[in-house]
Parts: sequence; structure tokens; C-alpha cells
Amino acid sequence: MDDEQDIRDMVDGFLRKEGFTRIYHAADCAETLEICRSVKPDIAILDVMLPDGDGFSLLPSLRQISNMPILFLSARGEDEDRILGLGLGADDYIVKPFLPRELVLRLKAVLRRVYSPPNQEKRPAFRLGTRYIDLESGIIKK
Repeated sequence: MDDEQDIRDMVDGFLRKEGFTRIYHAADCAETLEICRSVKPDIAILDVMLPDGDGFSLLPSLRQISNMPILFLSARGEDEDRILGLGLGADDYIVKPFLPRELVLRLKAVLRRVYSPPNQEKRPAFRLGTRYIDLESGIIKK
């Protein structure tokens, strides 16, 4: 969600290029809350400065609806703003101007961390030449 249509269109373009398909746009807090209530997105990208409020005060309202990850994308890059956003529970905070590739990578990292199944403990195993040795089961495969 961003109040600037150009930013929303740009983010939409490179997210679609990366394979994201369910992308919803909002220009203000009210529209964002409505979208989050109705379609339950997997993640939200919020701006801090909005026409009808700010992303900092919107975040707790979103948390009442969903535990989805939230990433701030804002022109407000002061240390206090970043600390406030993260302290309120945002999963990441990126300052404008930003690198589109960095936004995509951070977004994917958050999605991976939140939605990937927990890592199952890896069994102690290794390769020795052409052989695979599983110490836990005692199996050696060639």
C-alpha cells in the first residue's frame, strides 16, 4: 500500500515479473483494512505516510485482523522511524529510494521464513567419493 500510484505500479510490475500474482493495491489506511479483511493477503507492504493516517498507527489495526508479515517501504528513513516500525512489529523496513531487486529479495526472505515448513533436523550424513554415508541409519549408498 502506498499513496503514490507510480510507486504502486512500479512495485506491481517487478513483483509480477518475479512471479507474484495475487497483488492488491490500496492508497490509504481504510482501503488497506478493507482488502486485508476481505482477501487475507499473505504479506503487506506499507508506506508510513498516507492521506488518512500513517502506517505506524495502521500496523496494530492490521495485527488485529491477521498475523501476516508486514514490510515498511517508506521515504521516512530516520533511525527513529525505522526503529519505531520494527518495534511495532514490522518484519522489515526499507527506505525509499530503494533497489527493486532488494525489495523482492527481502520480501521473499520474509515469506520463506514465515511460510516455509520448519526445518527438519538433518541426519548426520556425508559424501565420500561416490559413496553417500548416512551415520544415523548406517546405510552406505554407492
